[in-house]
Parts: sequence; structure tokens; C-alpha cells
Amino acid sequence: MNRGLVSVIVPVYNRPEMLRQAVASVLAQTYGDFEIIIVDDESTDDTPRTIEELQARDPRIRTVRRPNGGPGMARESGRLAAAGEFIQYLDSDDLLLPRKFELQVGALREHPHAGVAYGRVVYRGPDGREIECDWKPANQNATSIFPSFLLARWWETVSPLYRRSVTDAAGPWTSLRLEEDWEYDARVGSLGVKLVYVDAVVAEHRDHPEERLSRGLGSDPRRLHDRAEAHVRIAAHARKAGVSPDAPEFRTFARELFHLARQCGAAGLRQDSRRLLALARDIGDRPDLRLYALAARIVGWRNAGRLSARLDRMRAGR
Repeated sequence: MNRGLVSVIVPVYNRPEMLRQAVASVLAQTYGDFEIIIVDDESTDDTPRTIEELQARDPRIRTVRRPNGGPGMARESGRLAAAGEFIQYLDSDDLLLPRKFELQVGALREHPHAGVAYGRVVYRGPDGREIECDWKPANQNATSIFPSFLLARWWETVSPLYRRSVTDAAGPWTSLRLEEDWEYDARVGSLGVKLVYVDAVVAEHRDHPEERLSRGLGSDPRRLHDRAEAHVRIAAHARKAGVSPDAPEFRTFARELFHLARQCGAAGLRQDSRRLLALARDIGDRPDLRLYALAARIVGWRNAGRLSARLDRMRAGR
């Protein structure tokens, strides 16, 4: 480990131009002690050539090419190759603002008890204009990940700067392709890691028309299976962190588990549906959960899920 060095891990798949912009945002940092590790997740377009061009221009850029495995496994390949005291995960469609490392490394130096420094993120639409994040409670000021992370992952991957000791303790990223980032940070939270908030905009998160894993059919069984696995792990991390099942955040998470259990049932994912429902009941059993479990035993998990979805649509007037 090189003291003071920030290792920037950039997973990329088929995004040559956005990759150029992301790397340029790192090279523009006022804090100059960094390395960039670009992890090519087996791109099939001009991205490998772009990586070669970028690497030829700056000796601080290193590359790793791996078989396609999704963003989590790509970040893990970068983590294993990193030499820095600090770890920055930078998705190829995000941008750093110039003082990010200066401010966040400074905050971690000033607060040695903290393991993660984070700041505010600006959201931009496909046209480049700033937009309000109305889909989750973004840019919170907190000193710990739990219990609020049970409500939502309220920062973007680009926001936190981790001490290397924290990422080493958290261990490897999973092979999940959805909500793998939420699960990872919840795992960090299970360690009791303290946060330090930097009251400044440190990065930009960009929406765009290019392909991204967060888009797709909500009923896709593969997507639902990954979400189910992530939710089960997040609940375990929260319990390890000492969050009481009686906490309002855990009660809200249990309702999300029940909703996801019904979706999995309708998609034919019987085992995932049963596991999620059992977990929701373990957090706080309710009459509606018991009634759904009974219905699933009588008509089957798929039929119970489909019937529940139909009733939801009727209540919503659709």
C-alpha cells in the first residue's frame, strides 16, 4: 500500500467516449497522487482501443481486462490490483469534480476515526441539465450507513472515498449484476464504519441513453433473483450492525421484502419468494404476511404472486 495514493477503479463495458470523459475528470484533480485502474469487462466495441490510447498518454493509468462478469466483478478485479491507501470507485458514466480527492482525503486525515468520506452529487439528465433526484433520499448527512441504508442507497457509487483498510475488511464484491453496490456498502456498514461528510459537490451522476444494467424489465427473473439475493444479504448486514427489527427503517425494509417476494412469486421464482417472505415475517410478522403465505400454499407461489399483482393494479385503477 502506498500511503497517500488514491486508487481510482473504473469498470467499463462498451462506453469509449464516456470513459474518456470519466478519466479526464480524474486527471483534472487538484490532488495529484493517484493511479487509475481501468477494468475492461470484455468490451466488444472500440473501448479497448480507447483504453490503449489513454494508457499511452499517462503513466498513472493501468488496465485490466477480464471476462464479462458485470460491474461488481469488474470493481473487484480493480480492487485486487489497487496499490493506494484510498479507494475510489468511478463508474464510466460518472464524473469527478476537480477538488474531490483534495477535500475527501483531507477529511479522512482530519477525522482518523472515519473510514469513508463522502460528499454531495449533482444529477444530470440526458440533455446535460441538472435535475432533482426524486427517486431516493440523496445527499444525506450521516455519520453511519445504518439504519438509513435500509430505506435506500442514498449515495451514488462515485460519492464515497474509502480507506483501503475498510475495503480490505469488507472483502470481495459479489457477482450480482443488480443492487451489488447497495449490498457492498451495507456490508461496509455492518463493520460499524464511521462516515465523514464533506459539505461540497464532489461529483456528477449522469443519465444517458446508452445501455445500462439499471434499465430493464422489472419482471425479468434474472434481475429479480439478483435483487432477492441482495436484499437477503442487506438484511443480514443490518442485523450484524445491530439494527433492531423494531426500528422503523427495518419495518419499511420488511415491506419492501414482501413486495419483492410477490414479484418473485409471479415470475416463477418459488425459492426466492419463500425466502423473502420468511425474512419479512421474521423481522415483523403481520396478518397480511400470514395470509399471503397461506394463499401461496393453497394456489402455489406463482399464482399467489400473479393474483397479488392483479389486485395491486386494480387498487391503482389500472
